[in-house]
Amino acid sequence: MPEVSIVIPTMNEGASIGAVIDEVRAALSGRDLEILIVDTDSRDGTREIAEGKGARVIREPRRGYGRAYKAGFAAARGLYVSTLDADLTYPADRIPDLLRPLEEGRADFATGDRLTRLDPAAMSEMHRIGNSILNVAFRALFRHPVRDSQSGMWAFRRDLLPSLEVVHDGMAFSEELKAEVLRRGLRLLEVPVDYRARVGERKIRSFRDAAENLAWLFRKRFGWTRRPV
Repeated sequence: MPEVSIVIPTMNEGASIGAVIDEVRAALSGRDLEILIVDTDSRDGTREIAEGKGARVIREPRRGYGRAYKAGFAAARGLYVSTLDADLTYPADRIPDLLRPLEEGRADFATGDRLTRLDPAAMSEMHRIGNSILNVAFRALFRHPVRDSQSGMWAFRRDLLPSLEVVHDGMAFSEELKAEVLRRGLRLLEVPVDYRARVGERKIRSFRDAAENLAWLFRKRFGWTRRPV
């Protein structure tokens, strides 16, 4: 069993995935790890680059951020699971800082906080406004002083997964996962991380995604979510 499973969703990330894998290996040098690339029908060589770098590629033909992570989590074998995006926005060299509080027993779930020291050039103004609205809503609904409810860089013990009921298949998966951790009485810890401008095509739809995520927060808080099939 590997010590750490790194799960990275991809869709046409050929321009950056090789560098991301290199960063992960450098950050976790000396650890027994597996890198899982969950790919959604990439047509730009993403899978071939990842396999050439020694990653295990899982094909998930159905689109959706949440779907990709569910597929990756189901395939992960590590004691710990950590995640980041494939576009070089998240700093892989901070993964050990997310793992450390888990290993020391200070947290059950660690998540990167992009916003505390955010470089304005790394995120559009509309994206920042959307994040601020969602963070205020999350804090009010779930009574937790979260700073970055939408972060996609996490680390947690894999044995937590069976206790978490996370059902969203899209971008709201990230906030739902954190809400579920809190709902189960688990300890969530935020770790400030740098956030960089992405490499490759931008896929986030700032206004539409923010509106859908806001609606999902209310549905999650009041139990108006469907259960997994």
